[in-house]
Amino acid sequence: MAFQFFKKPDPDMSKRVPPGQSLTDRFPVLHYGPVPFTDLAKWDFKIFGTVEEPVRFNWDELMALPQSEITTDIHCVTRWSKLDTVWTGVLVKDLMKNVKLKPESHFVLAHAEHGFTANIPLEVFLDDDVMLAHSFDRKPLARDHGYPLRLLVPKKYFWKSAKWLRGLEFMSEDKPGFWERNGYSNSADPWKEERYNDDNW
Repeated sequence: MAFQFFKKPDPDMSKRVPPGQSLTDRFPVLHYGPVPFTDLAKWDFKIFGTVEEPVRFNWDELMALPQSEITTDIHCVTRWSKLDTVWTGVLVKDLMKNVKLKPESHFVLAHAEHGFTANIPLEVFLDDDVMLAHSFDRKPLARDHGYPLRLLVPKKYFWKSAKWLRGLEFMSEDKPGFWERNGYSNSADPWKEERYNDDNW
């Protein structure tokens, strides 16, 4: 059966689609390296860096934190956008009730499987819509979409929403993540089409 991958935005929705983007109903799979296998019995999540005390959660402990659902639009640097996506997980504002930051904390580096990293400023990380997501469309994340946990940062291009999340490192100074070291923009604002790093690093 033939289908159209991209579609033109409805005029009422066009203001939600950043420049250079096209709408899709699908959820394309894009990542670097192999998809990891995860044993939740051995899985853990660590918070460290410029914090008063490092914090560690196992899977059950993370799931015992307050759970929330958000509906948001997402935008990939490869020029697709998907509207009204539904995510479930732990909002950062709830996670951070368990963390005491040192005053010099200004940036966050997300650490994922296989050494993958993604960096964002602290003020972006603390936005109300940033989440540690374990479910998409009310179902557990598929392995190729980040099972069991991914970061969700809707205001940035989607590479900042690191899959297979294992930890958060708070830092006093910015440090480029994997894609920033490989040619992509540090700021990654889809509304400014900040796709590549020729104006950042």
